[in-house]
Amino acid sequence: MTGKAAKVKQARKARRASRGTLVVIAVLLGLSGLIRIGSGAVHALTKEEPAVHTEDSGACTPDDGALAMLTDLRAREERLSRREGMIADRSQALNLAKAEIDKKLAALVAAEEKLAATLTLADEAADADVARLVAVYEKMKPKDAASLFSEMDPEFAAGFLARMKPDAAAQVMAGLEPKTAYTISVLLAGRNAAAPRN
Repeated sequence: MTGKAAKVKQARKARRASRGTLVVIAVLLGLSGLIRIGSGAVHALTKEEPAVHTEDSGACTPDDGALAMLTDLRAREERLSRREGMIADRSQALNLAKAEIDKKLAALVAAEEKLAATLTLADEAADADVARLVAVYEKMKPKDAASLFSEMDPEFAAGFLARMKPDAAAQVMAGLEPKTAYTISVLLAGRNAAAPRN
């Protein structure tokens, strides 16, 4: 054999040997895996269940900190419950008070409207009475009216004279004493002095 053929032959032998080595390693790895799976399954099947504590101790006993917290929580719950009750009572009292206030306010508005109507009637009646008196004073003789006006309070007399027709008022003023006529004139002139001019 030539050197070349010998080299090829050696390379083939080396390849076969390395293939055989790889096959052996693969078989060993496969067996190793199967052994592990099998031992895990056996271990799982034979493993005992953890013992359950069956001692009848009634209930677990919490530590002192947990008991104190539980007591505080219960006390707080009671306080909140009482506070909610107080708030509900106040709310109900406020609702009742509001209803009573609304009722009294409605009665007050009705009374105010009635009073306004009564005052309007009274004002109209008073105006009608004053208008009648003015008409009476206008129809009186000026001399008789002047003697009557001289006995009146000057402000009261000025109120009537302001409503009278100017010619009748002038005749009454002419019949008054000058001092009384002057006082009434000043009152008549000053009646609208405080009124806005613009």
